[in-house]
Amino acid sequence: MAFPRLNMLSYWSFFLGGVTMLVSFFVPGGSAQSGWTSYAPLAVIASTGQTVWLFGMVFLITSSLLGAINFIATTIQLRAKGLTFMRFPFFVWAQFVTAFLLLLAFPPLEAAAFMQLMDRLAGTSFFLPSGLVVSGQVLTNAGGGNPLLWQHLFWFLAHPEVYVLILPAMGIVAEIIANNTRKPLWGYRSMVYSLIFLGFMSFIVWAHHMFMTGMGTAMAAFFQTTTMIISIPSVVILTALIISLWGGSIRFNTPMLFACGFLPMFGIGGLTGLPLGLNVTDIPLHDTYYVIAHFHYVVAPGTIFALFAGIYYWYPKATGRKMSETLGKIHFAGSFVCMNVVFMPMFIMGLAGVSRRLYDGGAGYAFAQPVLHWNIVSSWGAWALGLFQLPFIFNFFWSIWKGEKAEDNAWQATTIEWAAAPSPPPHGNFHVAPEAYRGPYEYSVPGAARDFVPQCEA
Repeated sequence: MAFPRLNMLSYWSFFLGGVTMLVSFFVPGGSAQSGWTSYAPLAVIASTGQTVWLFGMVFLITSSLLGAINFIATTIQLRAKGLTFMRFPFFVWAQFVTAFLLLLAFPPLEAAAFMQLMDRLAGTSFFLPSGLVVSGQVLTNAGGGNPLLWQHLFWFLAHPEVYVLILPAMGIVAEIIANNTRKPLWGYRSMVYSLIFLGFMSFIVWAHHMFMTGMGTAMAAFFQTTTMIISIPSVVILTALIISLWGGSIRFNTPMLFACGFLPMFGIGGLTGLPLGLNVTDIPLHDTYYVIAHFHYVVAPGTIFALFAGIYYWYPKATGRKMSETLGKIHFAGSFVCMNVVFMPMFIMGLAGVSRRLYDGGAGYAFAQPVLHWNIVSSWGAWALGLFQLPFIFNFFWSIWKGEKAEDNAWQATTIEWAAAPSPPPHGNFHVAPEAYRGPYEYSVPGAARDFVPQCEA
């Protein structure tokens, strides 16, 4: 990394933030009780745990900002000789754009956290409206504040945050698909430009989370339009990944299975999000199980499948050993089925109008009775999904000592980390500084002696 001390500071800030949030469980009144969005004015009048939670959030946000600065500086300044921007692996592009999202989207939320702390501790009224009555008593410091200000600051971060989760996942999947189809990514440049456009557009769609606040038709139309536009680059990237499979000599190892599983799951998550981006359909679907299903099809089988794919793929590079393919395929098959068992029924319940965050799951509502049995199906799916993670946990730790020893380039890949660094890599990663001579995906080149030509091979 360009700034190793900054890297360590980012780690310790993250660690301190996590510990601070855990401490909130032991303060008088219990931990934060205002939900993950911490909407005002509820969060402003909540118990002491909310204050501790806000301090923890400040540390965590600071960690992300420091890390983002380091990633950007490293990507620009510490590139290998000959590694131009259009020779970057797609994963590097994904991380690069993600770092900019973190750098630009997190400061508004950090400012909002300080403002909420001021409302709680210093008697200010950034988010407290005039005449606020709590338990029959008028709050003396309430007046002139706007609870919607918190929502705007929160969602200005929280929508780019979705792409902070999904862009690295796309990058991981792209690397694995190119490697295991033994052919270049289809439309590499269009994928890169889509990635950049996706990052830019993520900053002007945040209020599609706020249609229920009663915004005017002009503002609603603007955010509906930008939401439809932002779906285009996602479709371009997903389509390019699917087309990349065409005509490939596909190796169905465990990383590839998870990467292929990512494609339809992310597609379902994306397509089901379109109705939530339109005012007229979002209002009846808002805060129902439909929203849970949509979001989790993006981040659960989407992002998490990509993370599993990345772990199986780069495990030999990090440890010098491979994970068990048999256990990996059991892990994939069980996870793929159970993910759908957990979340698909939620679409049915959401379309029936069952709200989320009900303590009894909707049992108190007559209209929900015909679909409540799906909640039981989801619950069984969740238990089974947890059980299918046990083979992965065992595989991960067992393979460190007993796994099959891997070559330096275990997957016969073209990118620099595989072709130039030993497995596991030493301090500094490379014995000799590598040099890039070509693009990242020179697979199945006509006339070449092998079906891959590494970037760093002259």
